[in-house]
Amino acid sequence: MASLMTLLLDNCCLPKMGTALLSSGSEFVAMAEPAGTKPKRILVTGGTGLVGRGIEKVVADGEGRPDEEWIFVCSKDADLTNAAETRALYEKHRPTHVIHLAALVGGLFKNIKYNLDFWRRNVHINDNVLHSAYEFGVQKVVSCLSTCIFPDKTTYPIDESMIHNGPPHSSNFGYSYAKRMIDVQNRGYFEQHGCRFTAVIPTNVFGPHDNYNIEDGHVLPGLIHKVYLAKKNGTALTVWGTGKPRRQFIYSLDLARLFLWVLREYDEVEPIILSVGEEDEVSIREAAENVVEAMDFKGELIFDTTKSDGQFKKTASNGKLRRCLPDFQFTPFKQAVKETCDWFNAHYDIARK
Repeated sequence: MASLMTLLLDNCCLPKMGTALLSSGSEFVAMAEPAGTKPKRILVTGGTGLVGRGIEKVVADGEGRPDEEWIFVCSKDADLTNAAETRALYEKHRPTHVIHLAALVGGLFKNIKYNLDFWRRNVHINDNVLHSAYEFGVQKVVSCLSTCIFPDKTTYPIDESMIHNGPPHSSNFGYSYAKRMIDVQNRGYFEQHGCRFTAVIPTNVFGPHDNYNIEDGHVLPGLIHKVYLAKKNGTALTVWGTGKPRRQFIYSLDLARLFLWVLREYDEVEPIILSVGEEDEVSIREAAENVVEAMDFKGELIFDTTKSDGQFKKTASNGKLRRCLPDFQFTPFKQAVKETCDWFNAHYDIARK
């Protein structure tokens, strides 16, 4: 199972942010500090994954603050399924704040095959990270959930109040229930100990540094890799499923900026959905066509209807986010897909796949 153990590690707009000095990898990040200001020490688990890399980039590009020190860690720094190693990580870095991204993750078919593993590994990770945060007096933890945690049978759009209204889709119940338990734990730590632990619920995230594995990755990076190979080999592009299911995609750099806002400004224990609007939902066919255009692929497009579609839709409301940040501008989907495809083409040899 070692191959499965991949750890990825109100009423205000995004504030203006100072510059940040950032080193790469899991090294401690030293930043300019005004006299008399005690810095925040922000530990990011899953720091080398898709979202972690996005946060690292936006901080490095000038959206960090002088009073923030950023520490990005990954599975090489600690096995977060192990309580002792997790405690040692906290002992080493003594964070004041945590962004918790680490998880065992995968696409539809990996979830179907390994539901038990997704449940067990993620429950261990989340319990260790949150309990160590409590024990070390961390001021705030922001964990990352997923829209797959919502009930399979529900009304749309889904919102933050509906998480526990029924069972999730059977294809990924292990991962979904493990992620739901973060919300349960956050409430428990707040009620029993007054901890400010919260969570965000992004829709389908994509961008540079994603997992482009065709078998185990999510739909959009899988499509990008498939188109790359089809173009290279002069073959048709085969998309699994009918292409009819619909998804809301959020660019990892947009999500990173929203994570900074949640860390600094959002004070509720109740989770918040981070997503583009309902009107920006696209079908898998439309997503594939955008990738085809971005990659300048001229071959045939085939849909393999013998493959499962998974959940047909998970339409989420971003009404709560819009009430908090009415002026936040999302990167247009076509532009974000093009930037992601360009990154993959330029980094094919080192991309996760």
